[in-house]
Amino acid sequence: MTVADHLINDWQQRFPLCPEPFAELGQRCGVGQERVLAEFKRMQESGSLGRIGGIWGSGAGGAALLCAFAVPPQRMEAVAALVSAHAGVNHNYEREHAYNLWFVITGADPEQVATGVSSLEQACGLQALRLPMQRAYRINLGFDLRRPHAAGCAARAGGQEKLHDHDRTVQSEDRTLAALVEDGLPLIARPYAAWAQALGCSEAHIFAKLEQWLSQGTLRRFGAVVRHHELGFSANAMCVFDVADEDVDAHADILSRQPGVTLCYRRARAPGWPYNLYCMLHGRERSEVLSWLEAARKAADLEQVPQTVLFSRRRFKQCGARYFRNFADLTSGSKVQETLDA
Repeated sequence: MTVADHLINDWQQRFPLCPEPFAELGQRCGVGQERVLAEFKRMQESGSLGRIGGIWGSGAGGAALLCAFAVPPQRMEAVAALVSAHAGVNHNYEREHAYNLWFVITGADPEQVATGVSSLEQACGLQALRLPMQRAYRINLGFDLRRPHAAGCAARAGGQEKLHDHDRTVQSEDRTLAALVEDGLPLIARPYAAWAQALGCSEAHIFAKLEQWLSQGTLRRFGAVVRHHELGFSANAMCVFDVADEDVDAHADILSRQPGVTLCYRRARAPGWPYNLYCMLHGRERSEVLSWLEAARKAADLEQVPQTVLFSRRRFKQCGARYFRNFADLTSGSKVQETLDA
């Protein structure tokens, strides 16, 4: 593996929390700090690296909702553009189904998210499926470049995640730091020092807070957030199952541990949409994904339940969820930029 592959492969789950993290990575890879920074900058410019930052646990500071439109093919480009333009939308994909445009919208609370969906419905002249998550069994979009045929298996989210756990909520006094975690580390020798200076605190405080968030599940992970298409994992499918409510947990516990499965969660049913168990599989080829899916369905005893598979056709938008964007815009974002420019 190249130095770049090591950097993007080995630190997706846990980035060093120390004053000079890029020097630390350089020592582990046998290169200098400047080489490490140059590689990360190159990967960010090429699109394979989104940022070095955090992925929030459920209920950490906002709300999110999976939605879908059934868009007439001749209107797909126009509707997708309207959806992608909404500041709260962080994922927007065309998929193979009558419900063909799938997007995730985030906000400060469920009311703000609902208002955002309603505004998109009005703008697009379409009615959305609204599919709130009820339980997460696995959420881990880490990709192992050493073992690409085990994508998503490098690290597993531990156990079933309960939503809206108040112990995980980011407190008001920490939301400016949370906004920086969403933006990602600046690619400089002492990135945490820049955060500390902008926030008027110590690096030790930042390290302690990040450790706390990771240990209590406020942050699922803090590391390199990659873009799977650019890494070659261009085939992905969302698989949905109509499972008896009392049996969902048992099936999901097995399904979430299967090779190729990167996401597994339970969602509420909706009128005209009977499915309540979801999983995502990512691979380099469609045939690879289908092979994993066949094995996963067999292992989880899901072969006979009503189900459908929605492969991705086009990616219109993919970026990190921004629960704390107002704090970044009004305070911390500008202060960090001033610090870097100084």
